[in-house]
Amino acid sequence: MHTDSIVIKAKAGDPEAFVQLMLEMELPLYRTARSIVNNDEDCADALQETMLKAFKSIHTLREPAFFKTWIFRILINECNRMVKSSSRTLPYGELPEVTSTSKDYEKIELWDAVQHLEENLRTVILLHYLQDMPISQISDILEISKVAVKTRLHRARKKLKHSSQINQEKGVATS
Repeated sequence: MHTDSIVIKAKAGDPEAFVQLMLEMELPLYRTARSIVNNDEDCADALQETMLKAFKSIHTLREPAFFKTWIFRILINECNRMVKSSSRTLPYGELPEVTSTSKDYEKIELWDAVQHLEENLRTVILLHYLQDMPISQISDILEISKVAVKTRLHRARKKLKHSSQINQEKGVATS
């Protein structure tokens, strides 16, 4: 069944259609939430709040085609609210066990560098590369211009490249 028709059914009050939408969106929402709040408990809370808010307000969604943008906006707002209300320092996400291949080290270094980006830069990187969203959709979700999205992506890439160069220099110096 096409997603728009499922959204229309959910909007009309069909709880099974809403559950089906949430099952389809669960993994992308989880990945995004996990990358913003950085721990499993807060991630679960953010997902639960997002789904509850979406369920309560799906009737306000004007265009079924914008469901994904709409629910990601709810999630990001919820995650940002949680991060701002948290007075403690957020721990880094658990990193995978490191094997001996250099590609695994590169992935860990990249993930670590992404986690160290400012929130606004990290969010556009995660939506664009992790969720494979086009710039126009990120613009809609974050309610900023396409130019602002492109600027943030450029700044984030520049910082990641700089971070990568520093790590390569450290590797050369310690070898």
